Parts: sequence; structure tokens; C-alpha cells
Amino acid sequence: MSPVGRHTIKLHGIAIGYSELEDIDPALGRARGTFRPGVAYDLVQPVFRLYADTVPAPGAAVASQEKLERYYKSRDALGLQLEDDTGRTVTTSAIHIEDYSDRGRGRIQVVVL
Repeated sequence: MSPVGRHTIKLHGIAIGYSELEDIDPALGRARGTFRPGVAYDLVQPVFRLYADTVPAPGAAVASQEKLERYYKSRDALGLQLEDDTGRTVTTSAIHIEDYSDRGRGRIQVVVL
């Protein structure tokens, strides 16, 4: 994964947002950064809000294992893709967006595995 430049997250070829992926940890196979939603983010936002309902704050305990399983199933069904700043598809096993923006927690984070 390229440590520099904008990475775009797409849903079936439609950009839903992007991130600079400011924190990359190759040893863990994980990258994270501030997520900047695009105009198509509203197509997937309900899935990531389901996660926020299940885990009410970053690092908090899971409120409902059933909701968490529904979130993982819904997230994986989206088939999100990551592209680097040259337009190359970056292989991922999961793209997770932590969207607590409706709770006044500021920026939205993305974690890519």
C-alpha cells in the first residue's frame, strides 16, 4: 500500500470517499486515517452507523453481538474497493469506517486491512 497520496474507497466503481491513510502499519497489515466522505457516502453510511450503534464509542464494549454480526455481514456484502493515488486497486480483506459523526465525535476514521 502506498504510504503517500490519496486513497479512494469505491462501491462498484463509485467513489464514496477518500483518505490519506496517515497511519500505516505493514507489520499488522493495517492502515488507518481520516475518512473524507464523498457525495455517494450516503449509499453506505447506514451500514457503518449500524456499527456505531453496536459499539457506542471507539473502544467501547459491544452492545449487541447480533448487531455486530449483522454489521460484518452487511459491510462485507458491500464489496468496497480501495484505489491508490494512481488508480491501482489495492487488495484488502476489509474496509471499516468508524462513523460517530452524528454523536459529535468529529472526524470519521477508516481502517483498511
